[in-house]
Amino acid sequence: MMQSMLNQSVLVLNRHWAAVHVTNVRRALILVFGDHAKVVTDDYSTHNFESWRDLSQVSDSLRKIATPSFQIAVPEVIMLTRFSKFPPRQVKFSRRNIYTRDNYTCQYCGVIPPKDELTIDHVIPRSRGGKSTWDNVVLACMRCNMKKGDRMPGEIGLKLPTQPRKPHWLECSHFQVRPNENSLWQKFLDNAYWNVPLQE
Repeated sequence: MMQSMLNQSVLVLNRHWAAVHVTNVRRALILVFGDHAKVVTDDYSTHNFESWRDLSQVSDSLRKIATPSFQIAVPEVIMLTRFSKFPPRQVKFSRRNIYTRDNYTCQYCGVIPPKDELTIDHVIPRSRGGKSTWDNVVLACMRCNMKKGDRMPGEIGLKLPTQPRKPHWLECSHFQVRPNENSLWQKFLDNAYWNVPLQE
């Protein structure tokens, strides 16, 4: 239980309150303990390690990790105290990121087959001038890909639930980054992004 909590995702803000990264609870607490970051709460107050530990003792609503001498709450968001830059947020056009964006799901029939039965399909076939770009490739199961062949989806009754697009940089991070709708993350991330289904 404690190990799973330590591996949960924490949103990282720069000192201008902009989201720049996602880390895990273990790393977040190390950063806070070393005075490299502060924990951010619902009311936008910030806490160093000592004040966060004190708040953890009196709060019943926060999930906590027990240490030999005290309990400390699991942070959702931390803010770096010195880092003010905006790191590059380009998402590499790669097989791994296409699979991540499409949630390992066939975009035509909605099935999640074994990974080795997924293919990357060009919505507009290359034989018709389709390019290998974010907005023209989707995951497809072998059955749908063979059915479609060199045709357009509409020509054989296939329909995409949403148009493919370049994913947000957080969507292709190595972390679980889908907060629930009441998450503190919502206050720091673009709501429009979170309202777009990950299957796009």
